[in-house]
Amino acid sequence: MTAMNRRSKGRRTAAVHTRKYATALLITSSLVAMAGCSSGDSDTSSNPSSSPSAASPSATSTAGSEDAAVLAAYTSSWHAQTEAYSKASSAGTDLKKNTTLRALFDIEHDLEVMRKDGQVTTGKPVISPKVLKVTAAKIPTATVTDCIDTTHWILTDKVTKKPVPLPTTRLIKYVSTASLEKWGKTWMVTKLTAQEQAC
Repeated sequence: MTAMNRRSKGRRTAAVHTRKYATALLITSSLVAMAGCSSGDSDTSSNPSSSPSAASPSATSTAGSEDAAVLAAYTSSWHAQTEAYSKASSAGTDLKKNTTLRALFDIEHDLEVMRKDGQVTTGKPVISPKVLKVTAAKIPTATVTDCIDTTHWILTDKVTKKPVPLPTTRLIKYVSTASLEKWGKTWMVTKLTAQEQAC
């Protein structure tokens, strides 16, 4: 489920949720701040997992640079998503730069619903992504966890410019995870999953 799909759970007219990618995303998914859901548009810094004491400096450096590359891709995906939701269209955005077609499917569905309902988003989500792990393989993979703060990311009626009423029980700040794969030299967001958990 996508970022905006999460927000309108239970409302057909507001069938756009707040990231169940992300978000996202890549959100982020980005969109970004590190530990405290603080406001910020981007943050490619990482919190590398601790390395074994026997690891060489070069190995640690490589791990840190991969974490940074993963976060940069996740953040880029979230920025593009935020732009797409702000106009209910992915046209002219960089969504395909760091987001696979599989992850884009739900986002495009959200955007279609938004266009039909005459809705866009205003403001921006705040993200706080951290790399949980990076796995070396023929196709390297990574997992990112995030706290998506949608306090100032508002679903709005395009004509009246007024916020669309949403369920008061929805999570405003929630945990989201993202899966990424490294295609060549580029990290791509392949899946965004919102958790039923506040952060």
